[in-house]
Amino acid sequence: MGLIIFDCDGTLVDSEFLCNLALQQQLAELGIDSDAEELMALYRGVKLNVILTSLASEFDITFPSSFIPDYRLKVKHLFELHLEANEGVEDLLASLTIPFCVASSAPREKIEQALQVTGLAKYFKDNIFSSYDIDCWKPEPGIFLHAAKNMQVDPDKCYVVEDSLVGLQAANGAKMKSIYYAPTLEDKHPLASLQIKHMSELMRIINN
Repeated sequence: MGLIIFDCDGTLVDSEFLCNLALQQQLAELGIDSDAEELMALYRGVKLNVILTSLASEFDITFPSSFIPDYRLKVKHLFELHLEANEGVEDLLASLTIPFCVASSAPREKIEQALQVTGLAKYFKDNIFSSYDIDCWKPEPGIFLHAAKNMQVDPDKCYVVEDSLVGLQAANGAKMKSIYYAPTLEDKHPLASLQIKHMSELMRIINN
């Protein structure tokens, strides 16, 4: 029996734009002009501290200590108002007959809120793994290996469903099968073992 490891942001839930909109709003308060779509393209799946280090260098600024807490509050508020599950996700989760879990670079509180708001929490229960619990972030493979160990499944029997390149790198580093969820892409990415445009395609892959 295998295991499916889902990323959260951008994979299970349509949150990437909301997260980057919050970042755009937070940067605007410091007088920095940015665009949520451009931020999303640049930093999809990347650890927040890495993003802020890059932005601090680009704009020659030191962020105040309140920046991250204020950003997190903006994300939380936007999630409460606008967050939805990605198309086909709930139908997929309801039909899966093999074990699955979520492993994300986000803080546990953010993951849990995303799953609660979108009605997906009941499918995962305690099978939630955060990089903040182990101090290891994608593209390092640690979070996926941690999830597999806790779920008691060998890495080579795991599928990782990801929407970011750093996530694919982490899955490949863990020697797991990487499935790239890329709704708008036509060409297969070289880092992906497999690629899907809609969550309904996952059942066919798992059953083959």
